[in-house]
Amino acid sequence: MNYTKEEVKQFVEEEDVKFIRLAFCDVFGKAKNISIMPAELDRAFNEGIAIDAWSIRGFEDFSSSDLFLHPDPDTLAILPWRPEHGRVVRMFCDITWQDGTPFECDSRHFLRDAVRKAEDKGYTFYFGTEQEFYLFRSDIEGDNTRVPYDEAGYMDIGPEDRGENIRREICITLEQMGISPESSHHEEGPGQNEIDFRYCDALKSADDAMTFRSVVSAVASRNGATVDFSPKPVKNKPGNGMHINFSVKKDGREVELAPVIAGILKSAAEMTLFFNPAKESYERLGTIKAPGFITWAKENRSTLIRIPAAFGEYKRAELRSPDPMANPYLAFGLIIYAGLEGLEKGLVPPEETTINLYRAERATLDKFDSIPSSLDEAVNIASGSELLKEVLPEALLRSYLER
Repeated sequence: MNYTKEEVKQFVEEEDVKFIRLAFCDVFGKAKNISIMPAELDRAFNEGIAIDAWSIRGFEDFSSSDLFLHPDPDTLAILPWRPEHGRVVRMFCDITWQDGTPFECDSRHFLRDAVRKAEDKGYTFYFGTEQEFYLFRSDIEGDNTRVPYDEAGYMDIGPEDRGENIRREICITLEQMGISPESSHHEEGPGQNEIDFRYCDALKSADDAMTFRSVVSAVASRNGATVDFSPKPVKNKPGNGMHINFSVKKDGREVELAPVIAGILKSAAEMTLFFNPAKESYERLGTIKAPGFITWAKENRSTLIRIPAAFGEYKRAELRSPDPMANPYLAFGLIIYAGLEGLEKGLVPPEETTINLYRAERATLDKFDSIPSSLDEAVNIASGSELLKEVLPEALLRSYLER
């Protein structure tokens, strides 16, 4: 939105805003916020609003418990599902110590730093996400019944697809918040849906991914449904992925993606812990259109990275292993660092994989390196990663390795 601090204060006054949500997330991407009143806005911008780090997962391993939230005025957005009178707005925050030093486990700062380092080398990374989620019917108390919202299949239409009105409302709400959805449709699983985003710069794309999860939950609740972003909500049915589309420019021109892909493939196994941080993540990988091998191809949906058929500005590569439990700030930042290594070292990707890996014989599959098949294996591989040790703050890496 490109608001300044003064414009934010003017907006709050003119639009009858009564509550300002200062949003952030823990190291695992769990959304958090604290609400302040308009009278506290100057203090928030000038000094920051204190929070208790010891009560937040991944923040507790420090001798001091006081951290400060500093709202980013660029991220101001009205929450359209809240009342029009006494409106509620939201801003994402950077997290610091009292002296203004960035907090080591602030994943938004980690991504901002990765973006800056890429730009220092002349590169700009762009991202877009495709997030899948299941809708279940709610009971009279609004709790999840585990009964799918419908029994429709891939790209079905109403009346079989009962989620189309919910997706419509989600997309309209996102547009009201300055976010551009690209497409939406019913997915393969019963009650499973997908909404895709137009690509944009890394920080906004990560903010949008976090906003999306909040919007889906709010809209679903208003329509008698509950949402489940977990990697494998229904056994023997497709899991939820968060496919990450990426492209790179240098001096305003599109960069050949081969070395970027090579860099990501080189570090794919060790980064998996951050793309798939839940135990249930590994029930999804390698099954029903979720990748299991470190491969790439044009258009082949069984590979880890594919290059979809597209023209002009829509050309991109797609990383298919991450799921919605991933912290998007960490995921995007690690992709940038791995991609930069590929660009700087001129890495070359392996031969393109043109076979359907889901139907291949075991002897054929044994020729490919695989991504970790369990959380324990992912932790073990990540613990030996030189890339992770180099780019991630020690405390942040330790949060993932020792939980």
